[in-house]
Amino acid sequence: MTGEQQLPISVCIIAGNEAQRIRRALDSVSGWVAEIIVVINDDVADGTDKIAVKFGARVFREPWKGYVAQKNSASEKATQPWLLGLDADEVVSPALRDEIIKVFTRPPGDSQLAAYSFPRCTFYCGRWIRHGDWYPDRKVRLWRRGCAEWRGQNVHETAVVQGAIGKCKNDLLHYSMDNLNHRVRKAVNYSDLFAQRRVESGQGASVLAMGFRPWWRFVRGYVLRLGFLDGWQGYVIARMVAFETFLRYAKVREAQPDQAKDSSSPRS
Repeated sequence: MTGEQQLPISVCIIAGNEAQRIRRALDSVSGWVAEIIVVINDDVADGTDKIAVKFGARVFREPWKGYVAQKNSASEKATQPWLLGLDADEVVSPALRDEIIKVFTRPPGDSQLAAYSFPRCTFYCGRWIRHGDWYPDRKVRLWRRGCAEWRGQNVHETAVVQGAIGKCKNDLLHYSMDNLNHRVRKAVNYSDLFAQRRVESGQGASVLAMGFRPWWRFVRGYVLRLGFLDGWQGYVIARMVAFETFLRYAKVREAQPDQAKDSSSPRS
């Protein structure tokens, strides 16, 4: 698309040291949106900012405030009527791009929708995952300015919309994890955050939850949601989801004050 045909969309991205991945995300929106905003952490030193500038992005350095606050900060800098929220490891597929363009070429007044959601398809260990707990993983990512804001818990933040939401059918592509080690590190980090939130809110974890929930998550993802159709990768995902679920509740048990008390008082 030429400059005159660019859609009235501000793409909003937050990033840490993402020089290895952000180029693909920027390339997928360059040329057909009117504005790209990238908010990077103030300690970024791998050239992520320079890559963003090459794509014409407006780059801002800010201290890390958590995912929700950081994403809302990027949204507040948008000047266009519509916002498209992307992560640095996400790519707008050509099919999704064409579908979005069609949304904006409809007659004025044809739609009063406040936002649109996309199915998100993750590339994992050499395979696009299209079943199980990871697909369609629908996300609200395109909305009218002022009609949505990021809320929720860090890492699992959500765009909360005021108004009707339409559904696009084509995929947002997600290059989330490089390998199994990357997945294990994420499982550990996410379980730490889960346990911290749970304890801070005064919620515990029963032995029943620690035993039953991991088993249920495996059965749901691998059997009921057809994860077995994604080959060995589907099996690994189901097992890792179950492991992460177990780890979350085990860490809550470990962090509960009554558990610490019990462990410090051995029985005679």
